[in-house]
Amino acid sequence: MTELRPLDAGFIELEDSDRHISLGIGAVAILSGTPPSRAEFTRELGRRIADNARLRQRVHRARLDLSTPNWEEDANFDLAHHIRWIALPEPADDAALFDFIATDLAERLDRDHPLWECVVIERLTDERWAMLIKAHHSLVDGVSGVTMFATFCDPVQEEAAPADASVPAAPADIVDAHSPNWFDRTLSAVRLPFGLPGQAVDLLRSVLPVAAGAIIPAAESSLNGSIGRQRRYIGARTSLTDVREIRAAFGTTVNDVVLAAVTSGYRALLLARGERPVDDTLRILVPVSMRPADAMNLLDNRVSALLPRLPVHLDDPVVRLRVIHTRMAEHKSKGAAQAEDSMIAMAARLPFATVAWSLRLAALLPQRGVTALATNVRGPRVRVTVQGREVLDLFPIVPIAMRLRTGIAILSYLDHLNFGITGDFDSTPDIEVLAEGIRSGIAELLAAARARAATAPHPRSAASHHSAPTR
Repeated sequence: MTELRPLDAGFIELEDSDRHISLGIGAVAILSGTPPSRAEFTRELGRRIADNARLRQRVHRARLDLSTPNWEEDANFDLAHHIRWIALPEPADDAALFDFIATDLAERLDRDHPLWECVVIERLTDERWAMLIKAHHSLVDGVSGVTMFATFCDPVQEEAAPADASVPAAPADIVDAHSPNWFDRTLSAVRLPFGLPGQAVDLLRSVLPVAAGAIIPAAESSLNGSIGRQRRYIGARTSLTDVREIRAAFGTTVNDVVLAAVTSGYRALLLARGERPVDDTLRILVPVSMRPADAMNLLDNRVSALLPRLPVHLDDPVVRLRVIHTRMAEHKSKGAAQAEDSMIAMAARLPFATVAWSLRLAALLPQRGVTALATNVRGPRVRVTVQGREVLDLFPIVPIAMRLRTGIAILSYLDHLNFGITGDFDSTPDIEVLAEGIRSGIAELLAAARARAATAPHPRSAASHHSAPTR
């Protein structure tokens, strides 16, 4: 058996602490044509996951959480537990698909079996079908979730794209070489009292700014508060080509542009609710991948996080983008992501019962410091297929918890950049306003980028002007 990493186990504890949440994350692929027969689909899927041990393992927990949970082989593994087939009611369009995703998001995965499912959704409009893949957050993060999705897809030929643009290969048998044995644990326990004071000082120095951002309440707004069990979900389609054009025009990053669009969406939402956006309204959780190259194919969590404030109070979209670029650069330069990663490393040295009960206590506290989540993951850069059927579109799915009434996942595929927005059913009936605000935010920035390009002097003309002799 392999122990869960601290963050993986933390998601189990978080779900157990609140009956209103389900921590399944994933993606829905929209495909062309019709799906294979059930027998053919099941047979091929079984063949694809045969080399992936983690997808056949379940979580085993010790009594009273006295030791860290383990991944153990499911002796009664049956693929039928993990595949469902449904057909949507008429008109079976995107809106009906998003409604189904919202319903599925509210359902918890069965702890008696490996924590994943695949739902085949037949007979969508325009001769399409869909495949929803959901896994527990203890099993995957955004990056490893893309790796898991690749497991379900057909192999990509190497000559189809540059090496760095291919879909991640299906992971091999999962063995964490860094999982500590009894000797390592004993040695670590003996060393802990001697190294702890110095480590604690270093940790506090780097963690205090991060902790302050999470604890200090943000400005009062309807974005943060209690949530129920039911969910809403909507997708927003945008262009990755447009986002890259904006990035190049203003000298920022793709992630800055994405966060600027998210800021536009939340600003529109607050204004539509009659609330005044102020600078401290929106402190957002932005996961940061800490996954090394040699762990790209492992199914687990290797993330840290930043907690920037998004400038929803600013009216000018270009100014908002520049402020976001500056703030994100400051967070990165201060090592905020490394600070949280240090906290996770420290948790690995403590008895698991202490960590587990601390997480449960934290989950029960009414946190008001963070108001939303936005996670951006790079998806396949080449066209992919599932059992010969072309993937037309790909939408990410993210859960909500800890009084965050909305969560936004962003996933690229080919030249698409799609936003998957999850909301609490009761407190977010206007989720469409958020989606439209994101689309409008990118459209505004694109128009500004093109206007800037149109008024910029031509390089050759500028060179001629500067080289002219001075009279």
